[in-house]
This record gives sequence, C-alpha cells and structure tokens, in this order.
Amino acid sequence: MFFDRFNKEAKTVNAMTRMMLAVVLLAVFSLPICVAAPVQKAPAATKNPPHVAQTTQPQGFDAVKNAAEKGNAEAQNNLGKMYRDGQGVTKDYAQALTWYRKAEAQGYAAARYSLGVMYQNGWGVKQDYAQAATWYRKAVEQGYADAQNNLGWMYESGHGVAQNDAEAVKWYLKASEQGNATAEANLGWMYENGRGVAQSDAEAVKWYLKAAEQGQATAQNYLGVMYQNGRGVAQSDAEAVKWYLKAAEQGNAKAEANLGWMYDAGRGMVQNDVEAVKWYTKAAEQGHEIAQSNLGVMYENGRGVAQDYAQAETWYRKAADQGFAIAQNHLGKLYYDGTGVAQDYVEAAKWYGLAAFQTAQTRIAGLKNLHLPAAQPQSSAQTQKQDFGSVKHAAEQGNADAQNDLGVMYCQGKGVAQNYAEAARWFRLAAVRENAAALNNLGVMYQNGWGIAQDYTEAAKWYSLAAAQGNAEAQKNLAPLQNLSPPAVKAM
Repeated sequence: MFFDRFNKEAKTVNAMTRMMLAVVLLAVFSLPICVAAPVQKAPAATKNPPHVAQTTQPQGFDAVKNAAEKGNAEAQNNLGKMYRDGQGVTKDYAQALTWYRKAEAQGYAAARYSLGVMYQNGWGVKQDYAQAATWYRKAVEQGYADAQNNLGWMYESGHGVAQNDAEAVKWYLKASEQGNATAEANLGWMYENGRGVAQSDAEAVKWYLKAAEQGQATAQNYLGVMYQNGRGVAQSDAEAVKWYLKAAEQGNAKAEANLGWMYDAGRGMVQNDVEAVKWYTKAAEQGHEIAQSNLGVMYENGRGVAQDYAQAETWYRKAADQGFAIAQNHLGKLYYDGTGVAQDYVEAAKWYGLAAFQTAQTRIAGLKNLHLPAAQPQSSAQTQKQDFGSVKHAAEQGNADAQNDLGVMYCQGKGVAQNYAEAARWFRLAAVRENAAALNNLGVMYQNGWGIAQDYTEAAKWYSLAAAQGNAEAQKNLAPLQNLSPPAVKAM
C-alpha cells in the first residue's frame, strides 16, 4: 500500500528542496502532453448482455404478457427481458427471474442463457459465477451463441471455472462461427495477445474486422489501434480514424479518447484542438483517465478551449485519483507553481512522489530475476559520528534522525551486532516522521532484501517518497528502477 502520510500543517521547505521538486522530478517525469493509448478489453457481457434472440417481434408489454401467461416459452423469456431492462414496465429483477425460469423449464435456450446473465451480474440473486457458468453450459448444449461467448469469458477470466485460455478460445470460436460479434472481438483479442493460441496480428485483424463490420464498437476501436500501429495491416492513420469514429459515435469511451488524440496530434486528419477537446470531454465524462489528463492539458494551455486553470486542476485530479502518473505529475506542478490552486509544496511533493512511484512500478511489474547494484544505507549528518548508546537513547526519545542512524548502525553492525530486522524497524519509525534518509533507507532494505522480502516495487515507493523531498541519494537509487524497460503492455 502506498505510504502517503503527509503533514497538512505548514512546513518549512528550503530552497534546495523546492528546486529539486521543480527541476529534478520534472526532468525525470517530463512525459508527453497527450498520449494515444489502445483501449482496455472489456468483459464480454456484464452490464449490457447481448440481445436475447427472438423469433417474433413483440407488439408491446401487454401482448407479450398475455402470450407468456398462456405458456409460450419465447414470450415468457421476452417478458423476463422486459422486466429485467424495464422495457414497458418498471424494472423488476424478481419478476424477470420468475419468467426466465418458466421459459427455462420448457427447455428454452435463451432463457437459460439469461439466467446465467442474472447470476453473473447478481441481478435479483446473489452474484454467483459458478451458477452463471452452469446456466451457460445448459444453453451451449443447445448451441446458443451468446452463452458460448460468455462461457468463453468465464474461462478467460477464471470466474466460476478454472482459468483456461484454450477453453476460452474454443468457446469464442464456436460463437464466432455463428457470427456472434462480441465473440469475434474477443477471439481477435486472444490472437493479438497470444492467449490460448499462437500470437497472430493477422488473425486478430481478421476477427476484429468481422466484428467491426457488424457494428461491434469495441472491435472497431481495436481495429483502429491495429491500423494506427501497423499491426497485421499496413499502417494507416486515416483507417485508424475511420474505425475510431465509428466506435466513438456509439459512445465507446476509449475510442473517443483515441479519436481526441488523433485530432490533437493531427494524425489522419487536419489538426483541430476544438475537435480534440470535444472527444476528450466525451471520454473524460465517462471516466477515461487518459482523456481526463489530456483534457486538463487543453484547459491549462488554452488549447481548443478558454484557458482555465481550475478546470485543468479538476480533470488532472480525476485522472490522478485513478492512479494515472502523467496526471499526478501535472497536478504536482500546479501545486508547486500555485497555478489554479493555493501554492503548496507538501501537496506538490505528494503528487510528484505518487507519479514517480507509479512510473517505477509500471516498469518493474512482471520483471523477474532482476539484479541491481546493492544500495547502501544513509546516515543523518547530525548524528552520524555519535556512539551507539547515545544514538539509541535519542532514538527512543523519538528523534527521527537518531532513529534513522540507529537503523544504519544495526544494518552495518557498528557498535552493535548486525540485525537487519532491527534496522528496518528503526527506519520505519523514522519514516513515519517523514525523515528523508529513513525513507531512502527503507528503499535500500527492500532493494537488497535485507531483513524483509526483496521487493523492487516497495523499494521504488520509498525511494520516490525520499526523492520527493529532494534526497539526492534516493534520486540516484530510484534511477535504475525508472530506466528499466517496461514489460509489454496488454494490447487493447
């Protein structure tokens, strides 16, 4: 858990610390203003289940209800859907379940699928993925495509069944062969990422295109990403824009964000800040963190919209609160400069530190057998020459510098038997008091695995907090972690 204890009372921040905040950290984290990022894969059918197949078009609630009460299984299923979605009647999950069960009892596949959706989402029943999978299985035995797709998602995610990518691909393929657009999009994603099948951009594009041509918004966005990056197809910004626009017009937030960036950068169309702001806003209002951050940039710089620092701060904060490092860095700069907010170096340090941690954490994630030079603990200048007894006495009185130095003595075996666990304990006590050397030293302990389990992410966290206070040793220790090549990002 990120250590974000910051004293909200007024603090004296010396000129050197302020300079390090403004220059060193901004230099390290001077990231692109706007980023085009592929979008995240959504679960197959959760909040918006696929349309339930109907062989006849109901004339309205009363007509459907009348047929259902006469025992027509299709009408019973459709009546359940109307109660579930509030179509022509007040939404009522209990009634939906009642009518789905009546239709299911007659062996109606769509009703069995619908019961799976209810259990998957916890609508009118306690959420139960195992029960959802059971109902999907009953429906897939009858060849029901939507159930095949959702069972594939259960295997992909490991919900209700043992996680199994090969099984996920199997069910996505069965549904895709029936023309199910959601399954085609999911199958494309599996090929793009080599999950359960040999990785193949060409196959990914093939399935994305099939789904996109049916109007499936997620696939349209995926296809745009493939064209933008030239994966499986000849690179074409114009084609990317075409598919982003199709998805964005359906309200797909990630496509809206990507389209905004294309306008922002002038990729595939004439550069247009006003259009960029328009699409960023649509995505940002849906909670898309990259769009929120980019919208903040537009407001801060008066691009495509009247300059408004308060709005910039609002959108940066929304993205920062979601853990988006670029926005955290921007927010830190606003607090450092006092732009749109009251100048507050403590808040600036907090957001710079969070940004540093997020960046280092991303780079470290997934890396194994990582070897870095051993870092060394750092003493406080005020007490580094004192003997063990006097340092211990001061530490026990709550002096943070002494607590840190006592940790160094335990760590190095100076004046006392070496004891890494005791060293870590005293470093933590000093770190609670925001002692920069102790914050750095906890990072050292995590980096080297001294007295605690080796953890580079934890090391980066503590180095980041110390670096945010201008601690040069922590900045040096953090650099190798920041410079690591990041792992492959899940294509979206």
